[in-house]
Amino acid sequence: MNPADAASAVSSEHSLWGLFWQAHIVVKFVMLGLIAASVWCWGIIIDKSILYARARREMNKFEDVFWSGQSLDDLYKTLSQGPTSGMAAVFVAAMREWKRTFENGGRAMHGLTTRIDKVLDVTIQREAERLESKLLVLATIGASAPFIGLFGTVWGIMNSFQSIAASKNTSLAVVAPGIAEALFATAVGLFAAIPAVIAYNKLQAEATKATSRLEGFADEFSAILSRQIDEARSQHASDRAAA
Repeated sequence: MNPADAASAVSSEHSLWGLFWQAHIVVKFVMLGLIAASVWCWGIIIDKSILYARARREMNKFEDVFWSGQSLDDLYKTLSQGPTSGMAAVFVAAMREWKRTFENGGRAMHGLTTRIDKVLDVTIQREAERLESKLLVLATIGASAPFIGLFGTVWGIMNSFQSIAASKNTSLAVVAPGIAEALFATAVGLFAAIPAVIAYNKLQAEATKATSRLEGFADEFSAILSRQIDEARSQHASDRAAA
């Protein structure tokens, strides 16, 4: 073998691919699991990034329409014809409870404000769960991946020491390849964990911000409905007095 071929063979043995194939079967399974977890994380990151961007656009669009002075009844008729999410879902849920009360002649007006507040809370909670779903996966992988990689490293080093003991040779040329294979598992674990932790913190902040916007809108809309409820009660009392 000429020097060029020998150098190429040594380079291939010490490449990332070569380190993987030379690793112990347990370390291989650890690294494959971490790579699969990393792919899963990136799928969640991309999916959530698209979801939050769409949610922001929908909230901005809904707020523009809601505060434009359009009739609440007309807006409700438009939105209730199809699936809704975000602020639109909060609005439709509250308006549905409002409509049910007045469709019964207003006999159940007592406690309407409390019922609307409960409906708003439940809807916001449901939307928050939708926004935050799968984020726990990122947190779990971010917290556990380094330790899983460390397990692969410890196992690889144990296997390397066993090989050293069997060969009775402690030269660097014998020790270094096994340790490199073992440390590769830790590197893969960090490769999976670091993006997961960063993405979790960012996406969790985005979800919290979106939930805060929903809660702010719910408070404003609840105040509007409460004012209309008081006006309806006053009108009802005036009608009864006149009768």
